[in-house]
Amino acid sequence: MKINYFEDTDTALIKFTDRPVKETREVTENVYLDLDSDGNLVAMTIEHAGEKANILDFAFERLPKASA
Repeated sequence: MKINYFEDTDTALIKFTDRPVKETREVTENVYLDLDSDGNLVAMTIEHAGEKANILDFAFERLPKASA
């Protein structure tokens, strides 16, 4: 996964895979999903990300697998 934030346009691009995009679907006027030829999620674009998604406070934490 790779997240790019474009400050000049306040746009976040979250790439889940490098597969080619076949289709883009508009979820809301500010959120778009890119899908591959099998309908799997490739990327998500969030416009006005600082305002709408609070992307500037993004944090990532990897949690260990739960023990059985």
